Amino acid sequence: MSDLVIKNLHVAIEGKEILKGLNLTIEQGKVHAIMGPNGTGKSTLAYTLMGHPNYEVTEGEVWFKGQNILELEPDERAHLGLFLAFQYPVAIPGVTVANFLRMAINARRKAQNPEDRGIPIPEFRRLLKEKMKTLQMDPSFAGRYLNDGFSGGEKKRAEILQMATLEPEIAILDETDSGLDIDALRIVSEGVNALRGPNLGVLVITHYQRILNYINPDYVHVMMDGRIVESGGPELALHLEEHGYNWLREKNGAPATA
Repeated sequence: MSDLVIKNLHVAIEGKEILKGLNLTIEQGKVHAIMGPNGTGKSTLAYTLMGHPNYEVTEGEVWFKGQNILELEPDERAHLGLFLAFQYPVAIPGVTVANFLRMAINARRKAQNPEDRGIPIPEFRRLLKEKMKTLQMDPSFAGRYLNDGFSGGEKKRAEILQMATLEPEIAILDETDSGLDIDALRIVSEGVNALRGPNLGVLVITHYQRILNYINPDYVHVMMDGRIVESGGPELALHLEEHGYNWLREKNGAPATA
């Protein structure tokens, strides 16, 4: 099994410490959700795991497949089997969804075998057709320019299609529910659920419990002040929805808010 193991992770942005000794293990085949108030470091964790250069790791390790991935470049982490679905996906005019996915697959194959000549076009077409069918997506979607003129829901569905096609072992979904209406949220969540299985570990980062009505997590973790302060099952998210975070602030010695 390919677990992602985070040990005592400290991260700073422009000299300000955001993550302050975070520990977490994300198992392949399980869905973990991280919740917490604004400014606690949830997105910082996501970008740090994928190697964003603005986030300075000052202490700690992140192990995956026998390597401390903090020593690897972002593309090397992706080639190992990590994937990040962005909160705000970027548009790439002139590059179709299909061409982007084929280039991404070929980059990963070449990293694993420098002699690889890329996925044959007929094989790629079959793969893409199969994944789009699984996600109940119109085949015409593949011919559109990536995220160019897409609605919020379409951008997030494109991210899930990338995840389906690249078949990572650990996927990080950074506030995938951000900006989605109820219908789009349901469609995106159904896509994630269609990909769940023993070969995929998922970390869902969210402010709200509502996405967890559709994606039922195995574990829920609460972040406050750059650390995991509480972990539990799906019932923890329901408790937070009803009672908020003040009980956790009091439990951890932080002042409660109105």
